[in-house]
Amino acid sequence: MSAGADRDRDVAGRPRNARPRDELGRPLPHGAPGVPTTPDDLRLPPAEALAQAQRLLDEGRAFHAHEILEGAWKAAPAPERELWRGLAQLAVGLTHARRGNATGAPRLLRRAADRIASYAPDPPHDVAVTGLVDWSRALATHIEQDGLDRLGPDALVPRLRDRP
Repeated sequence: MSAGADRDRDVAGRPRNARPRDELGRPLPHGAPGVPTTPDDLRLPPAEALAQAQRLLDEGRAFHAHEILEGAWKAAPAPERELWRGLAQLAVGLTHARRGNATGAPRLLRRAADRIASYAPDPPHDVAVTGLVDWSRALATHIEQDGLDRLGPDALVPRLRDRP
């Protein structure tokens, strides 16, 4: 049997991981109770994607918010694609922070801020671009200077939209 032959696969034969996941997105052993996950092919309209991602971020489930935002990124029209990619990276940066990765979190938070900053003059879908850019960069600096230990859970919850 070749390496990976016993891997979970979707109907098209692409590898996927059907193992349950914890609230931080880490795979758990088969059969273990996990939290609900997002289907790989989920594509939501922008307002719904932002609302779902915000709900997940509010619940401390940044990895799962990333999955929603990644689906929106893949479905977005070309002019918005980098915005959604940046939002997905922001959620990955928060996932790193929640998992205790004080090196990866600031890198991803800055990368996200850099990616979405160009949308500040005319933010699509009421995305709080300026606030997110400032928040991401400030959080990255805080993590680099003070670490993750003194951050409360609310410090890792951005507001994605200017209006709910």
